[in-house]
Parts: sequence; C-alpha cells; structure tokens
Amino acid sequence: MGVSGVVRVWHDDEGWGVIDSPETPGGCWAHFTSVQMPGYRALWAGQPVTLDYERAEQDGYSFRAIEVWPAGQVPDRSGSKTPGGSDAYRSSLTMTRDEPEQPGPG
Repeated sequence: MGVSGVVRVWHDDEGWGVIDSPETPGGCWAHFTSVQMPGYRALWAGQPVTLDYERAEQDGYSFRAIEVWPAGQVPDRSGSKTPGGSDAYRSSLTMTRDEPEQPGPG
C-alpha cells in the first residue's frame, strides 16, 4: 500500500531524486532501481507518484523509497531485480593462477 508524493527533484544523470509526501517529512530519497515502470526508469520534478518507503538514513534524508511508480498507475515490476528475474545487474569474476614451476634437476 503506497502513499502519495510529488517528485521534488530528479537527477537523471545520476539516477536518484527526492520525493515529498506528508508521511516523509524532509523528503524521501529515491534511486532509479526503485522506480517501478516499464522502459527507462526516470522521474521528473513535479511528477505525482505513489511510493512505499522505509525509515533509513540515506544521503542526509531520513526516508528511502522501496518502490516508486507514477500516480494512478499500477507498479510494473517486470524490470525489478527479483529472484528468478533479470540478470542485468549480476556480474562475476573468476580468478585462476598457474601452478608454480617445479625446479628441475640441477
């Protein structure tokens, strides 16, 4: 169940912004990964949204968005990183090393 808010500012180039709502005094920090909509996940200043949030210190704000979606719409979680979902944010690294050379008869 979300609460209503309005985007105060959105830094498209950095992928984060601040949303104002009566339930999150001082603003709620939001990252583009919390935006639940198809396609490019970005918001704009003045946009009405619905959000779920948690109390957490994030970049000077006392609240952090868990999910955000445009007001009047249903959240589209198809691009979310969920178990069994997209691997778009997954990476791995495998390191191997050669066995040290054995000294020969000398």
